[in-house]
Amino acid sequence: MMSWRFVTFAALFVTCLLTANIMAAKLISLGGVVLTAGIVVFPVSYIVGDVLTEVWGYAAARRVIWLGFACNALMVAAIWLGGEIPSAPFWKGGPAYAEILGQTPRILLASFVAYLFGEFANSYVLAKMKIMTRGRWLWTRTIGSTVVGQALDTAVFVALAFGGSVPAGALTGIMVGQWIAKVLYEAAATPLTYAAVAWLKASERTDTYDYDTDFNPIRL
Repeated sequence: MMSWRFVTFAALFVTCLLTANIMAAKLISLGGVVLTAGIVVFPVSYIVGDVLTEVWGYAAARRVIWLGFACNALMVAAIWLGGEIPSAPFWKGGPAYAEILGQTPRILLASFVAYLFGEFANSYVLAKMKIMTRGRWLWTRTIGSTVVGQALDTAVFVALAFGGSVPAGALTGIMVGQWIAKVLYEAAATPLTYAAVAWLKASERTDTYDYDTDFNPIRL
């Protein structure tokens, strides 16, 4: 039976994912780099994913990743259904609802595929690096896994969502800019990650090493 701490971090992971997907409708500019507003909270899902893998292992993180995928699919379906139901005659918010919450099938497909690639790569790299480092140098695992995971997430999403409609040079710039911003976010949060991992390992009395884990991402 999973502890309340595991359930709390799983809920935090899913909340960050869903919130970021809604916030992504707004584009912001930081230092001349165009990003989605989801950058405020989406990298937190990677930080929480690192904590889940570091403390409870890849298999536990895999279940949470698929839970996040299922919750995201449910949210998208509910929002779509809400948009299809006829509005009350006096309600004028239809265009705003569609603009903020409605997403094209291409964007949705890109976000779903990128999420799976990025999150599973992040968890896999961290689990393998933990074995390689014998549990030392946590910062190398959290940042190293984010470098790989966020690179895949960003590249897959931008390529699938905007490939062919945005010039190649601009496409590369978007990928690199978002990737750097997300990695820096993770690096800045390293002290918080250390504190969370230390507290959880002591409270849960567990420190999982994935020596015999089946890393097949499909297996639940």
